[in-house]
Amino acid sequence: MELIQNLNDVSDVAFRATVRAWVAANYPPDLRNPPQRLHWEAMKPWYMALSAKGWLAPSWPLEHGGMGLSAAKQLIMVEEYERHGVARMPDHGIVLLGPLLIRYGTPTQRERFLPRILAGQDIWCQGYSEPNAGSDLAGVTTSAILEGGEWVIDGQKTWTTLASDADWIFVLVRTDRVAKKQEGISFLLVPMDSPGVTVRPIVNLELHDEFCEVFFDHVRVPAENLVGEVNQGWTMAKALLGFERIFLGSARQSSHALNRLRQLADRMGVTDDAAFQDRYTRLRLDLVDHKALFETFADKLRRGETLGPDVSMLKLHQSELYQRITELMMEIAGENAGLLGPMEGNRELHPGGAFIQARPTTIYGGTSEIQRNIIARNVLELPA
Repeated sequence: MELIQNLNDVSDVAFRATVRAWVAANYPPDLRNPPQRLHWEAMKPWYMALSAKGWLAPSWPLEHGGMGLSAAKQLIMVEEYERHGVARMPDHGIVLLGPLLIRYGTPTQRERFLPRILAGQDIWCQGYSEPNAGSDLAGVTTSAILEGGEWVIDGQKTWTTLASDADWIFVLVRTDRVAKKQEGISFLLVPMDSPGVTVRPIVNLELHDEFCEVFFDHVRVPAENLVGEVNQGWTMAKALLGFERIFLGSARQSSHALNRLRQLADRMGVTDDAAFQDRYTRLRLDLVDHKALFETFADKLRRGETLGPDVSMLKLHQSELYQRITELMMEIAGENAGLLGPMEGNRELHPGGAFIQARPTTIYGGTSEIQRNIIARNVLELPA
């Protein structure tokens, strides 16, 4: 790993130029703007390149092997990655678990897990959602009972991203069935090769296996695999939803889709059609509005301010705009709308795939209904 300087002392302009040049020189060209979420083996070279550079964990403090970047500098990195079409890595260990261990973990847990994440030796997945507890994570029923010096876990997690690639999973488990829903949840770390863990890929409409079901049948893990205090897992889980909420509302997906929509319109010969131009212009203006909204929240981060519940507007607007763009793609694609793969001659024109990928965006990270409830209750202060 390279010696890391405090890049917060570098001007934003110079930092952006440095990131842009390094990404252009080191990111694999064939992985730009992939049509699907990539598995670990495909992303491993990029992960290891970031690891060697010391750029793998922008938000982690320097003393834990991270970059120690301010929120403003992190935002620049994200913007440059999106501009270049960098695919998302298997990053649950970096983005979610690492910050949680730094804040709530024991010194032994930090010494054990953080270096292995940075070295690409442990790949993590997130065990939150269940068949009857998706957006309502307080309703998890997967149980953990302390027997002697071990937790015994029984239950099921679903929609677990890239679980088939992971070495470890961090899970929310119910450790008190009598307490209120939010007060009886704990946070456990589980090796994926533990006896009793079963992973079943979920093949989607594109015949892609990004998501999995994970079953726990009397899975035993040491008591020291508990992070934080017993029954305080909900508090920690909510803490993870702070800074990254803004990135769920990034304009990246909609910007990319709108560019592809214009290419598709040219290919299908409908660019000058008045009806298409009307709808395309409306979508383009919606995207401009969204980028302006995003900047208001980005400016708050640059000033070191804390984001409030109104950031839910970003996730809500972006996901629904992305769906509207891909719906128009399907309408003008004609017979190409039914293709399983990209259109002939242009791997980036994949209207059917874009449409399918846009469907779950209004579900993951909190459904549109949840986002509207947050805005109604916590921003508009409407009665429940």
